[in-house]
Amino acid sequence: MSNPCIICVAITGSLPTKDNNPAVPITVAEQIESTHEAFEAGASIAHCHVRDDDGKPTSDPERFARLKEGLEKHCPGMIVQLSTGGRSGAGKARGGMLPLRPDMASLSVGSNNFPTRVYENPPDLVDWLASEMLAYDIKPEIEAFDLSHIVQATRMAADGRLKGPLYVQFVMGVKNAMPADEPIFDFYVETLKRLAPDAEWCAAGIGPNQILINEWSIAKGGHTRTGMEDNVRLDRDRLAPSNAALVRRAVEICERHARPVATWRQARSILGLRPVAA
Repeated sequence: MSNPCIICVAITGSLPTKDNNPAVPITVAEQIESTHEAFEAGASIAHCHVRDDDGKPTSDPERFARLKEGLEKHCPGMIVQLSTGGRSGAGKARGGMLPLRPDMASLSVGSNNFPTRVYENPPDLVDWLASEMLAYDIKPEIEAFDLSHIVQATRMAADGRLKGPLYVQFVMGVKNAMPADEPIFDFYVETLKRLAPDAEWCAAGIGPNQILINEWSIAKGGHTRTGMEDNVRLDRDRLAPSNAALVRRAVEICERHARPVATWRQARSILGLRPVAA
């Protein structure tokens, strides 16, 4: 297998704290430094959240702007993907950073259960976020927590609400949502290929499922996500010392499966992103 594997690093997310792992980057400066190390280790996409002064998740466009500016300066060419996730805000506030025109943004096209609440993505909000991404030439990363999300994304692409080809990420291992189950994983891949043959796909596993999902996605020809948003440990006994350490682990899996790690230039070409000077 020779197709390059894109590695996405989810650097901080909304939930992990320094109590969970002192290496979790919280401030914009910490996130820029951590992402730079991960970029040098092989990541070509940075999936980004921001926190307020108390370390709580926020959708503050000004903080996203500072993070985006720092990543573009210190990680030239790296794909910047901003999160529109529901833990950081409500309603259209979740898309307040989209006028910054990042390369990509996350998009959940349906609702599902999370460990202690419902992750609400009502159709009107999904359509508005999708329209903003079209308006600002932002490529969505479809975060599929459920099979119906894959089906809905392909419908939205077919009727023009999303610009193809799709990039779909299967998220597995969230409590009360889809488990990390290999036959289900395979069915996800088969379903996406049937409904959207030109789509690219990625996968992310939560907690101890991260390395398992990394292995499946790399071995089966997809792209993969790692990073402290999803998992703060190298294994049961060791905290991850950095996001870069988790990226290096994904690189090692790529090497075992003879998958070259995509450079940022290759990643941009695979995803059809606008070129940048670097």
